[in-house]
Amino acid sequence: MDNRIRFVRHRGKLILLIDISHCTPREILTLAEEVQRQIAKHPHNSVLTLADFTAAHFDKVVATRVKELLVLNRPYVKRAAWVGTESLPKVYYENFKSFSQRELPSFKTREEAMDWLVEE
Repeated sequence: MDNRIRFVRHRGKLILLIDISHCTPREILTLAEEVQRQIAKHPHNSVLTLADFTAAHFDKVVATRVKELLVLNRPYVKRAAWVGTESLPKVYYENFKSFSQRELPSFKTREEAMDWLVEE
């Protein structure tokens, strides 16, 4: 689990990669705590995030925690992109966007998402 939350460089900019691909609900909950700690260390409106949900397993408890995390991290995140959302129930994805009042664009690949994140 150590390497699932890390900064990657893309076109000279740092992006916080949040890799929850293939995670169980319990693993996602553990990672959520670390994501919150990492993002809160940064100035407001400064963090670019990329979350990879490929084949992640969600339940209601995880969905609730993700909603909370999206709201708590909103002040720190400049731009966020997601990949792998086809494994999320559509109702969860729509609920995440609505509850957090954030745009959470989804992309087919990490590369596409990172390109979008670093656009000016």
